[in-house]
Amino acid sequence: MTGKGSGRPARHVPQRHVPQRTCVVCRRQVDKRRLTRIVRTADSGVLIDPTGKRNGRGAYLCDQASCWDKVIRHAGILNGALNAQVTEAELAAIAADPRRPTPAEAG
Repeated sequence: MTGKGSGRPARHVPQRHVPQRTCVVCRRQVDKRRLTRIVRTADSGVLIDPTGKRNGRGAYLCDQASCWDKVIRHAGILNGALNAQVTEAELAAIAADPRRPTPAEAG
């Protein structure tokens, strides 16, 4: 195969790899950038990681309001995913985060 009139072989341009992660609630696999990362750090406890690059054990939530509601109601989901006991204050901070989708935005 040759390029258009150039006499040179056509170059294969590989597609960029898009990392996939799984929502800890609904188990749906989505592009990493479309998920919100919750991280357990040694110094700050459990918090939302807007950059997705903080050191620590992470868990991902999708953009469905039902997943956020369920993880706030059932702390055991995050406890298992992060191998930690998530405190009420940490759950309240996750619930109050502005990135949390509202039911009107979902779906």
